[in-house]
Amino acid sequence: MENHLMPYQSVITEIKSIISSGQEAAYSASSKAMLLTYWNIGKRIVEQEMGGSERAEYGKGLISALAEDLTKEFGKNYSIRNLHYYIKFYQCFPDEQIVNACVHNLNWTHIRSLLRVTDENARYWYVKEAVDENWSSRTLDRNISTQYYHRLLQAPKKEALVEEMKQKTAEFQKNQFELIKSPVIAEFLGFKNEDTYLEGDLESAILSHIRDFLMELGRGFAFVARQQHIVTETSDYYFL
Repeated sequence: MENHLMPYQSVITEIKSIISSGQEAAYSASSKAMLLTYWNIGKRIVEQEMGGSERAEYGKGLISALAEDLTKEFGKNYSIRNLHYYIKFYQCFPDEQIVNACVHNLNWTHIRSLLRVTDENARYWYVKEAVDENWSSRTLDRNISTQYYHRLLQAPKKEALVEEMKQKTAEFQKNQFELIKSPVIAEFLGFKNEDTYLEGDLESAILSHIRDFLMELGRGFAFVARQQHIVTETSDYYFL
């Protein structure tokens, strides 16, 4: 079989490169559209809450009403818990120029990790490094969890610490298209978790939302980790 393909190998290699480039462009476009959507939702809610006469009570009622209505039409991405994330996203990054600069390289998993960083200087440093160095979300999460920013500030030999980080995260950098199979993107494109979507359905959804976006086919995805994931309306908890 391989010998049969030999005369066409150069064309096959070139077409594989075209597909990879298309996937990269599509991945970037989908992530950018999603992040800007979530940021604008957070901004709109905060602006509306600020105009309420009784802010705490009004805000709670608004988010509850939004979640109930939006989840019926658009899915679980707009639950109460996720709406709180979108609000925090806007509050942590109120400068739209910074958001526009970071959405080209980052995805929602990156942002969720960044929202855990309470130190504003550290948070913006992680954003810049993640964008400039094209960190995967797992690399960013690992660096935040190990206090990489603060350790780097105190390190007498920063080069050694940087090299150690690169070695320990090398495996995380291999797959940059982490959300291609994500139910978050599938739902953002209009599919519900219980849906069985065929190639034609998926193509129609993609074309109506984001041009030139390629996505692997499938029926719902789930990841079962060693940690047990417990969620509330406003927070995530992980237990071994």
